[in-house]
Amino acid sequence: MVELSLVLPPEPDRRWELAKQMGVTSAVLHSLEIGDGKRFWSYDELSRLKNWFEGAGIDLDVVEGSVPLTDVTRFGLEGRDEEIAAFKRFLRDAGRLGIPVVCYDWMGGIRWARTDVHVEARGGSLTTAFDAAKTGDGPPPEGIDVTREELWGNLEHFLREVVPVAEEAGVKLGLHPDDPPRESVRGIPRIVNGVEAYERVLDVVDSEHNGVTFCQGNFAAMGVDVPETIRHFGERINFVHFRDVEGTADSFVETWHDDGPTDMLAAMRAYREVGFEGPMRPDHVPTMAGEQNTKPGYETKGRLFAIGYMTGLLERSRSDPK
Repeated sequence: MVELSLVLPPEPDRRWELAKQMGVTSAVLHSLEIGDGKRFWSYDELSRLKNWFEGAGIDLDVVEGSVPLTDVTRFGLEGRDEEIAAFKRFLRDAGRLGIPVVCYDWMGGIRWARTDVHVEARGGSLTTAFDAAKTGDGPPPEGIDVTREELWGNLEHFLREVVPVAEEAGVKLGLHPDDPPRESVRGIPRIVNGVEAYERVLDVVDSEHNGVTFCQGNFAAMGVDVPETIRHFGERINFVHFRDVEGTADSFVETWHDDGPTDMLAAMRAYREVGFEGPMRPDHVPTMAGEQNTKPGYETKGRLFAIGYMTGLLERSRSDPK
């Protein structure tokens, strides 16, 4: 069955309590809470975190973002072999500790791109947006010079190196789509931006451990039928970001989970149809009254609303006749 999850900080605070009060006992450890790429988790650090969560009745099910993977590997720079070796050690450690999923991305140079984090939505809540017209004609960040073919070659090399280790460790990898899923951002190519791109990724190593982080908002921005695309990838979906956007990859606004263009009940039904049993977390929520918007998309109240909404969708989908 689907395991509803929440991004939680690495040390106990009220969000741990709120999660359990909402019925969520599955944690995602995210770079948002620990620093993007600033710390690689050793076995001892991962073990301490896992034990701390478990002592509070929470399972550590996903490590996302803050993994031993940087542009050194994405761009094929000097030191790539050492970084891939560190990633392999990380996978083995995660496997020893029973952490089932690792989420990573292939966005080089500029990561998650947004041009506005104060878009007013329902009732004065605040959400985020991207508009390619606002990024201007600025050059790529200094020192970045990479082609689309080089990015693909580096990703394929990475997968051939690490997927066999993930298989041995019993850890499933989930590649997050480029956000936004455009051909490029500020002149830097993006390659994980469509269904065909994912098919190529999955064909590099045909294994359930080489899978998809199905971020619904990005697939919606690609212009695909989200429920049908869930069915298309089926058992290769290892992790889900449940969210929605209004617009296209060139210009979109994040929406409330119950107020976007995607049929979210149909999406939940599709996960049930393909037998998805992994972690699923709400993503990119509105900032609500009384919150400071210091972490746009990741304040607490919107995530709790989303969990309640997702719980209702799950209950409804489970009542469908098989």
